[in-house]
Amino acid sequence: MPYKKFEEYNMQVTDDVKDRYKNIIEDLGEDTTRDGLLKTPERAAKAMQFLTQGYNQDPVEILKSAMFKESYNEMVIVKDIELYSLCEHHILPFFGKVHIAYIPNGQIVGLSKLPRIVDVFSRRLQVQERLTEQILDCINDTLKPQGVAVVIEAAHMCMMMRGVQKQNSTTTTSGFRGQFEKIETRNEFLKLIGK
Repeated sequence: MPYKKFEEYNMQVTDDVKDRYKNIIEDLGEDTTRDGLLKTPERAAKAMQFLTQGYNQDPVEILKSAMFKESYNEMVIVKDIELYSLCEHHILPFFGKVHIAYIPNGQIVGLSKLPRIVDVFSRRLQVQERLTEQILDCINDTLKPQGVAVVIEAAHMCMMMRGVQKQNSTTTTSGFRGQFEKIETRNEFLKLIGK
């Protein structure tokens, strides 16, 4: 059986973005009729829709879909969550890991929902600082835990491939709410994620 893959895209958006990509490629001096580039504008249009699908998703609803009453009130950590996003300044990728912790306050959330909200916010044009706050605030405002912590470590292609061209640099951002604003709780979290 031949390879089949099903993906849904808004065809009007695909056609509009495809035409724009074709013009950009031609403006850069390439021949869009050559074999290797024939389908590139359409593939790029679909890729961009995939990479920005977070605009059409509701992270609050994702969290609410798996909240459960539970008396557990110690730290819950999901670490090393893969992150892929696009820098809004150059539309180049940045990628790395997200570490999230929360201390429940009568409710827990399904563990898979934390990486899902990372995806929702990262699949938008972003800056790492805002991404950190959006994840933090969404968990804090929706789950209403005793505290939330988020640390993101990422490499930015806009720094690595262009500009200062520093291939070994990484950027770390962090945010803390509630109990994690206390130094001992914050230090416990940082120790547990190896920082």
